Order: sequence, then C-alpha cells, then structure tokens
Amino acid sequence: MTESTYRIRGATGDWEVVIGLEVHAQITSNAKLFSGAATAFGAEPNTQVSLVDAAMPGMLPTPNRECIRQAVRTGMAIDAQINKWSRFDRKNYFYADLPQGYQISQLYHPLVGEGSIDIEVDDTTKAIGIERIHVEQDAGKLIHDQHPTRSYVDLNRSGVALMEIVSRPDMRSPAEAGAYVRKLRTILRYVGSCDGNMEEGSMRADVNVSVRRPGDEFGTRTETKNVNSVRFVMATIEYEAKRQVEVLEDGGRIVQETRLFDPDKSVTRSMRSKEDAHDYRYFPDPDLLPLELDDAFLAECRDSLPELPDAKRTRYEGDLGLSPYNAAVLTAEVETARWFEALLAECGSDVAAKSAANWLISDLYGALNRLGKSIEDSPVSPAQGAELLRLVADGTLSGTLSKQVFEIMLETGQDAGAIVEERGLKQTSDTGAIEAVIADVMAKNADKVTDYRGGKDKLFGFFVGQTMKAMGGKANPGVVNELLKKALD
Repeated sequence: MTESTYRIRGATGDWEVVIGLEVHAQITSNAKLFSGAATAFGAEPNTQVSLVDAAMPGMLPTPNRECIRQAVRTGMAIDAQINKWSRFDRKNYFYADLPQGYQISQLYHPLVGEGSIDIEVDDTTKAIGIERIHVEQDAGKLIHDQHPTRSYVDLNRSGVALMEIVSRPDMRSPAEAGAYVRKLRTILRYVGSCDGNMEEGSMRADVNVSVRRPGDEFGTRTETKNVNSVRFVMATIEYEAKRQVEVLEDGGRIVQETRLFDPDKSVTRSMRSKEDAHDYRYFPDPDLLPLELDDAFLAECRDSLPELPDAKRTRYEGDLGLSPYNAAVLTAEVETARWFEALLAECGSDVAAKSAANWLISDLYGALNRLGKSIEDSPVSPAQGAELLRLVADGTLSGTLSKQVFEIMLETGQDAGAIVEERGLKQTSDTGAIEAVIADVMAKNADKVTDYRGGKDKLFGFFVGQTMKAMGGKANPGVVNELLKKALD
C-alpha cells in the first residue's frame, strides 16, 4: 500500500487520517514586529526587550514595514491572494510570558489569503491548499529547569514577528505532511522570509489530526503544539492517528484538545481542552490602523522574488538537460542551488552542466557527508571545483586522477592546477609510451592474450586495468582503449 492510499488498519476495518498544519515561521528581520528591539538568536535572556515588548504603560506599537514585506513576498511565492487591506486583532489570554495580556494577530482580515503548494510523494504530485497567512507577534519563553521551585521568564522572543501559515486539511499521510513541511521550508528559504531553522525554533508546526472511515465526514481533531522537526511532525501523526483509532474502536470518543509531543518517547499527551476562538475575545486592536498596501509596494515585492524551486527545477531539466533526480537534489536547498549556479558560471562553456551536476552530487556531496560539513562550509569553492572539472574536460586529468586531486584539494585547500603541476599528476596521451606498456603487459600475460583472441572478450577489461596500473593511472583511458584494441586484435 503506497502512502497516497495510507490507511490505519484497526480491528474493525480501515481508517483514514486527515491532517492540517499550522506552521509558525519567524520572519527574517533585524527588528521585531512592533518595536526596534533586536531578534538575534542566542542572546542572553531579557537583553532584547524594548518598552513596547515589556508592555510598559503608554507604549504604542508601530508595524515593521520589512516584516509586512516579507509576508507579502511569501504569499506571492505560493501564488496566494494578497489582501491590499488587512487588520490586526487582539487575542486575549493571560500567561506569564505574555506581558500585554493579549497577542496581536490577524484573525478576521489576514494579510494573505488562499494559495497552494505542490508536493511529491511516490512520484505523484499533489496540491496542498493554503487557507491563509497572517502576521502576528510571538510570546516570550518560560524556563522551568534552572531552579527546583521557580520558573523564569525570558522576553527576548516577545514581539518577534511570525507568519502563521495555515494549510487546508488536505494531507492524508505522514509522508505527505513531511513533504509539505520540507517544501514549505524550501520556499521560505528561497524567498529569504524565514531561515527555516527548526532546531532554533524559527519554524515550528501545530499538527491537527483526525481519523475517519474512508469517505465519511471529518472526525474530531486534536492539535499537537510546537513540533520542531519534519521527523517529529511525521511521528506525531503516526502516534496520534493510531491512538485515536484505538479510542474509537474501544467505544470511546475523541476530545477536541491541545496536546504535546514527547520526542523521547515518540508519543503525544494531553495538555488542555481546546479553546474555541470566541474564548479569546478577539477584537480589532485600537492602537493599530489597518494595513493598506498600494500597487507600487506590491510590484516591488513581486519584482524582488527570486527564481523559485519548482521553476528552477523545470529549467534545470529543460535547459540544462539534467535528470529529474539530479534537478530535484540540486534545487531542494537554496544553498545547493546557489553553489551549483556559481559552479556553472565558473565552468562557462568548457564543462557540460550534466558533468558539473554529477560531480557535485556524487563527489562533493560524498566528501561533505564524510566530513560532516554543509555545502556552505565546503573546503572547495565553486571556482576550485570548476578548475578541476575543466582539467578533466580538456584531458589533463582522467577520472581516476581527478579523484586523487580532489582528495588533496579537500585536505590542503590548494587549487587543482597547482596540485597537478607539483605532483606530476598530468594524464599522458603519449602513444609511444602507452604502446610500450601495452607490449609489456601482453608479454607478461601471453596466456590471457591467447584466451582473448580465442573469444574471451571480457578479458579486455583486464588488459585495460593492467595498463592503467602500470602507468600509475596517468594514461589517457581513451588512448589506452584504442591502442589495446589494435594490439590485441
């Protein structure tokens, strides 16, 4: 059974899981949504808190234009409706990490309306609907593990700008939800509106799960809060769907509630019953005028968008002739795409795009995985990689020699050309030298020459290997093959 027909088999038959995600993405900005306080990660507690963030009397919020711009650009990237008129509301609740006693959000009139994201699961493309993207401020953070009887409050995150990206309940498997989060993260990173760092909390998901018999109405859903990795999103769905099926098959009912995911045990547990929207007593924020966007602002936002991953992937396949797999790998992360484009620019017309792609995906990625480095930390630059590929393309290096040179580049940081000159690793096409080695190899293996001429064609590879070994891998393989054919035949 494929993930596209994912079912949970209970004692009484099959069940279908229905999934919707609310992704909170921290907007890339040096200042908070309504104040000039800094947003850098890792600062000492309560060192990035303005009077506005601390809700001091008389302090009035002022919207950060850059935060609004980034949210609009994100909406445009998923081809969503951009609302030229939107409004901020107050969501009232009382908690120690919320100094104002309310959160400024956008319930009724969000900045961004409906859009969609295409995902791929099991070679099938599916559109996942986006209901809305609204802008809101983050709360602070409670710290419970530094004192046995006290909790501390860190307001550094208070007022940080968030986009809440609300999907339709269109996902039907953990794999689809995982693909959706990965694709959304990729788009955000391409656009530059969020760094997508889930470990640091700048992107996290509230996971809504319900189960039903296939074709029935939606069941009662639960919401698991603040899940901070793709793997945990998928684990949350796996556990929660199976838990709900067990409850229903035992004659119980699902309670609409908020739950938490325990990453150590891969289980969810109840946190509180789910409050409805009216419990928050939403009303328009009296301190903030509605946001009104003009055509010039929207045009600037659209013009600033980069080539997005789907368009880039299509171009790589169509214009560069890359395989669908290679195009997908090279466009999955914006840093990889940028590195590849820099490599192509350095290679110019001397190296085929397919050769550059294959080298990056196999050789460079393999080395980076071995070294535990990301492509941003690559010891070899795009310019150095291009020089190595040009030396292969012009026949200076064989494939075998290029791998030796690449390993030295990784260790020393030297350029390929300098390594070739210093260590005498240049490939030879000297026919006289190669013919002499071939004659010696044939003389030492006269029995195999007889076998080859008797019909054992597969021995040709043996003679190629022996010749290359005798020449220290420096012979031009094409010349070796040509001269061996003549000598053996």
